[in-house]
Amino acid sequence: MSDALTGFQAMLISNRENGTGGICSVCSAHAEVIKASMEQAVEDDSIVLIEATSNQVNQFGGYTGMKAPDFVEYVNRLADEVGFPKERVLLGGDHLGPNSWQDEPAASAMDKAEELIRSYVAAGFRKIHLDCSMFCADDEGDRHAALADSIVGARAARLCAASEDEWAKTDGKGARPLYIIGTEVPIPGGAQEEEDTVIPTTAEDANRTIAVTKSCFEDAGLADVWSRVIALVVQPGVEFGDDQIFDYVPAAAAGLSESIMAHSGMVFEAHSTDYQREEGLAELVRDHFCILKVGPWLTYAYREAIYLLADVEKELITDESRLSRVKEVIEEVMLAKPGNWKKYYKGTDEEITYKRKYSFSDRSRYYWPDADIQGAIATLNANLREKGIPFSLLSQYFPVEFTMIRDGKLDNDPVAIARQRVRQVVSIYSRASGIA
Repeated sequence: MSDALTGFQAMLISNRENGTGGICSVCSAHAEVIKASMEQAVEDDSIVLIEATSNQVNQFGGYTGMKAPDFVEYVNRLADEVGFPKERVLLGGDHLGPNSWQDEPAASAMDKAEELIRSYVAAGFRKIHLDCSMFCADDEGDRHAALADSIVGARAARLCAASEDEWAKTDGKGARPLYIIGTEVPIPGGAQEEEDTVIPTTAEDANRTIAVTKSCFEDAGLADVWSRVIALVVQPGVEFGDDQIFDYVPAAAAGLSESIMAHSGMVFEAHSTDYQREEGLAELVRDHFCILKVGPWLTYAYREAIYLLADVEKELITDESRLSRVKEVIEEVMLAKPGNWKKYYKGTDEEITYKRKYSFSDRSRYYWPDADIQGAIATLNANLREKGIPFSLLSQYFPVEFTMIRDGKLDNDPVAIARQRVRQVVSIYSRASGIA
């Protein structure tokens, strides 16, 4: 297998030429998610694309507490732990722009966005999503409508210029950055309200976004960079909410799918592809939506595994004082620190309690690094390792993993079992992308 960027570019060419070849874009900082993705890539003999978002990793630490160089070091360490070649890791920056500073005037928000872009490029990120689609505090216009394309394009060009300038400071070390433009219609991370349908981006809107952004690049003296704008983020008609999944309908996106072929070297990037059927993901790849962003589904699968392991623990340990109480601890931490879920979950108290546990948007993913939760997981793993998980309980709670353990393909260990649960999701993307 070639290095990450070479493999990525070969995939893009293949997809444009014959609609084959796609990639799972792993948008998560969770260690077990990243490890599971790398382990799947080892099996597939493929590259892995790991992305950090602007609110997750930035010059102020983001909600993970990591700056761009910290995230690179973190991913490299995880690669070493699973024996994955670091040269096969492609790092991407997602929604890089003024997103985290929307409550500030455009001048200061864009200054911070420029610093953000520079930090990512200097750290080694080479897939850069330029997203300036959000209103800043002093932007005029109807905030129920999209920000004007001319403003979005000019700001994206400014950030691209900063990226190119920062790359030049490396004295040519590493490949030049590749750029993604555009944005999906819903906010990142899933829909916030019940919807009846999700309407795909029109071909006309996609063409206009490309034309306006290209013009802005040319006006900024970046005409030679345009050949490295390799994808447009659009809405192909896929989305998920608390208890909703909108599946891909190829016929509804047919005009959009065909439109990208008029733009040399470009494909589509699809966000919020979480929970899609395997055949739907394969259809997305065929229709040139070949960069498939996924995040909540991966941590949701991990959460499922932890909850099931906690049920196994209760079956094995009768002394309640020894139990990890991991489910209860997660709930307690989320209640004590409601900032990452309160404005996203609507309904009665009972409905919101249910959503904290089981919503497809999986706002619990923000809480895994918490010390109390990590302590509970450590206790859970220690208890299960001490007792050993009987085959009968594996069959009851983890039938897929039970078969793998019996066949000698998986260790009977709680950490391995939880990671395998995530790999089940990643493998769906591998098969849909034609890799596995």
